Amino acid sequence: MTMTAEQIETLFTRRDGQFAFARWGRPIAPVAFGIEEAALPVVKGALEAVAKLAGHDMVETDPELGSNLMMFFFADWAELLDVPGMDGLVPDLAGQVERLQAAGANQYRFFRFEENGAIKAAFVFLRMDDSLRDMSAQVLALSQAVQVILLWSEDAFQEQSPLALADEALVLRPEVADVIRAAYDPVMPFAANDPSHALRLAARVQVPS
Repeated sequence: MTMTAEQIETLFTRRDGQFAFARWGRPIAPVAFGIEEAALPVVKGALEAVAKLAGHDMVETDPELGSNLMMFFFADWAELLDVPGMDGLVPDLAGQVERLQAAGANQYRFFRFEENGAIKAAFVFLRMDDSLRDMSAQVLALSQAVQVILLWSEDAFQEQSPLALADEALVLRPEVADVIRAAYDPVMPFAANDPSHALRLAARVQVPS
């Protein structure tokens, strides 16, 4: 199924009604904290697979930031308050933790941006509640990799996962993969706030033969 421009626009339209699209402007240098060592290759493999799909580079180290994609796995939001330096990473950390606790949230992502609007860094926080623990490492890693490769709407995948099973193998839904590829077309801008960008993405989405 090929997505229409209207469907693509929805993927990048935030709850306040604003259209906001951004892709990475520098190679992704990931690091994960609080995860079992055996699961690290799964996380890295998922990130590499999605970056390769996008035609985007992944590196060991960012020359400016060291790591520019940080993933944190933990049991309780309150743990973040005890992590040294975390209040420098997350604006209004105490208030954000309180809001996430009140909402019963199990994940939170936020991004920092270059002057041209491209993604400069991303931070992924996963509170490993029962629903996340019940996921396989592969499902969890791949779903997070998809959600961090672009600045999607908060609700982009609330109703339907970006993943699917094909012949018992876990894959990205083809229409989501097509949007990611289109977003990283070299002629496309790093960021856009005009809904007409969805038309440009739709024009580049590969039509199944």
